[in-house]
Amino acid sequence: MSLLPAETFYYQFGNQPRVKEPRGRRETYLCYKLKLLDETLDQGCFKNQKRSHAEICFIEKISSLDLDRTQRYKITCYITWSPCPRCAEKLVAFIDDYPHLSLQVFASRLYFHWCWPHQCGLQLLWKSNIPVLAMTEPEFTDCWENFVDNQGMQFELWEKLKQYSDAAKRRLQKILRINTTYQFSEQSSGGIQYLNSLVDAVRNVTLGAHHAHH
Repeated sequence: MSLLPAETFYYQFGNQPRVKEPRGRRETYLCYKLKLLDETLDQGCFKNQKRSHAEICFIEKISSLDLDRTQRYKITCYITWSPCPRCAEKLVAFIDDYPHLSLQVFASRLYFHWCWPHQCGLQLLWKSNIPVLAMTEPEFTDCWENFVDNQGMQFELWEKLKQYSDAAKRRLQKILRINTTYQFSEQSSGGIQYLNSLVDAVRNVTLGAHHAHH
């Protein structure tokens, strides 16, 4: 697997809503880990191509592995931008075709989160048991340690990382309360508590093994 240069990681995965001195467009990068139990079987990184988004490249890669359908696999994705509506539909169809796979996505930034089609895409993913969560310090650290040519250096937090992550989480919670299943609706008692507990459960499962080694 080709590791990301550190400079590319900090620029592309930075969760700042805006960058002061743009060095070109911030693109979609997707890093994934495929695990069976606690063993990592495959991992890699894709970026948007001229004719295929990173999510489509990822789907094609996993589909080509011919995984044993009697086993249960877990895939964790770190992505710079949350999936667009079309890619959200493709990811849902992919998991429908491969029910022995469990997929969870951590996004650095929410892509066009104010647009209704993109909100619907995020809702569709959640309702299809593909949680999309905002990346926080543990996810950025894990991404840095596994997908970046870090030269043995530790991950350095940028200014306001937590503030930007918290803002993304609030936006995501708001999106998931709009015309979604009853457990996310504002009318449902305990809706937000349910979402928060689900978010915590997903995050703990994803990072449990990582924390055990640090």
